[in-house]
Amino acid sequence: MDVKRVLRTLKGVGAGALAAVLIAGCGSEKEAGSSAAEGWKALDAQRLTVSYPPGFTELGAADRGSHTAAAAALTEGGKTVGKVGVQINFTTATSAEMAAIGAEASVQLGSTLGGQKKIDVRGTDDARRVDYEFTSTGQQNTPSKGTRMTGVDIVGMDKKDEAFLVRINAVKGKLSDADISKIVESVRVTG
Repeated sequence: MDVKRVLRTLKGVGAGALAAVLIAGCGSEKEAGSSAAEGWKALDAQRLTVSYPPGFTELGAADRGSHTAAAAALTEGGKTVGKVGVQINFTTATSAEMAAIGAEASVQLGSTLGGQKKIDVRGTDDARRVDYEFTSTGQQNTPSKGTRMTGVDIVGMDKKDEAFLVRINAVKGKLSDADISKIVESVRVTG
């Protein structure tokens, strides 16, 4: 019996078993990650869907405004402290880059822009993310005047080559970075 050969075989089997355990572990992490999204719901704006976290309530047409195709809001004490909204064909721009410039121009005067970057959005190959912060005016059921707010816009072109905008606004710190990332990653162009 060749002891060296047996040891090499055992090492190979051990490495294979270790790899199987690691792969199984990765599968478990994926399952755990998807169960973290339990309780999340989706907004369907006909050509685009986006998910929102528990605690948010989908708004009817009368509550979301005439230019917003779908929206969900988080309220506390009668004030809107978080909102996810979708606008379809919100500008006549012909590229996500130009639409993102339009989105930047539409944020509240005095906002601090973090710039735009190209991102992957399912269903389109042309999308941008714009991060910004602003101060609440305290008007229209928004938080008290002076409250710092976080904003993230996802802008892109849908299958009709029309610009869409997903706008996420919340009191700074109200949505975790992980929740904002989940919302952004859930955006999907469907039409």
